[in-house]
Amino acid sequence: MSRFLVKHGYKVTAARDAREMTAALGGGEVDLIILDVMLPGRSGLELCRDLRGKSDIPILMLTAMGEETDRIVGLEMGADDYLPKPFNARELLARIRAILRRAEGPRRAAAVGRALRFSGWILDRGRRRLAAPDGVVIDLTSGEYELLTVFAEHPQRVLTRDQLLDLARGREAMPFDRSIDVQVSRVRRKIEADPKSPVMIVTVRGDGYMFTPEVEAV
Repeated sequence: MSRFLVKHGYKVTAARDAREMTAALGGGEVDLIILDVMLPGRSGLELCRDLRGKSDIPILMLTAMGEETDRIVGLEMGADDYLPKPFNARELLARIRAILRRAEGPRRAAAVGRALRFSGWILDRGRRRLAAPDGVVIDLTSGEYELLTVFAEHPQRVLTRDQLLDLARGREAMPFDRSIDVQVSRVRRKIEADPKSPVMIVTVRGDGYMFTPEVEAV
């Protein structure tokens, strides 16, 4: 499962029990926990209850027990979703993406109206406007604006094409009638000094794209 998720652009840390999970959570920011009910030592349900008492990290429960009562217990413990085994890997991926979209919503709503500054540029999310370092307002299509916003909200992180599509489409169901690569080329023409040798939106061969500037909310 880890290999499958890594292949689809996610960074995964595997843990065999509560001790390893605690160590993993202390090692950096975690966006989602996939928690198996049947664990050695403390059960996944216990861990879910404890996690929910001190963290709002989304939790997806996995279990071989398909009884409705078990599912209800897991959700009452604070799980965000519940997937019984055996499951299709594609369904797991779809559920992960859905949970992350839901988790992103409140954070994005709280940030509406705040502008983002990078390399002298100002992306005003309240007015959906981009201003160059010299103050000139740059015209952006809806697709270009949505894509640049996704990049600016996820700086210095490799995003696959699927992730870019998923994040952008989750914002007001923006229609991508052309490929991500075309959209990236258009944005580069707007913000790069030399679009043929980009330094802000760089291609990570075989993986996707990375937005390299430091970004701050203003």
